[in-house]
Amino acid sequence: MSVTADAATYPVDQRNRVKRRHDRGFYDHATVHALLDAAILCHVSYVIDGQPYCTPTLFWREGNHLYWHGSSASRMLRNLSDGQPACLTVTHLDSLVLARCGFNHSADYRSVMCFGQARLEEDAEEKRRALVMMVDRFFPNRTAELRQSTAQEIKATAVVVMEIERASAKIRAKGVADDDEDYALPVYAERLPVRTVIGAPEPCPRLLPGVARPGNLAGYRAGRLLEEALAEAHAQAYAPG
Repeated sequence: MSVTADAATYPVDQRNRVKRRHDRGFYDHATVHALLDAAILCHVSYVIDGQPYCTPTLFWREGNHLYWHGSSASRMLRNLSDGQPACLTVTHLDSLVLARCGFNHSADYRSVMCFGQARLEEDAEEKRRALVMMVDRFFPNRTAELRQSTAQEIKATAVVVMEIERASAKIRAKGVADDDEDYALPVYAERLPVRTVIGAPEPCPRLLPGVARPGNLAGYRAGRLLEEALAEAHAQAYAPG
């Protein structure tokens, strides 16, 4: 595919260019955003005082910006007040691939890597709005049903935002791919599909009598793929109008 930057494609440079198996690389917004919106957990890497850190955290996307949160007491997050280069990654594992030799054992996956400047959200109103979306992005309109966050809760929570400057996706979806001569070997090979599926809801045992599960949680039903529910929730949360 072309790596020429346009309105619907992230610019490509040495940071995000897919070098190994470049045929699996994608830079278009549609592919990158779809992989981000079907996820809830990411890993964020940055270097502070010469020490590399990689933090797993929940995140969400708004347009060309990524958000995550943490404790205001975190030394790492406090170092982001002036902005720091960061890299955020997401991976969807789709299958384990058992081939006829160890070298060809692999996995089918969809991954995305985003680069930008991570910074603390210092504007009070924007921070409050982001904390609302931290819930409503995954569970549309849920904050309208909740008690409001206290001033202390908001103060104790840091919100980090990163504009996506560069991004690339990499996808493998081919199953077993042995060398031609190896297909003649009497060795078992297979593809093991992997899925993250929502289980049956487990209501809190301390629910008050008569409190029913809200209808806006219907998308999170037993047996549904989590990534489908997350993508649907994102579309609802950011629907035009």
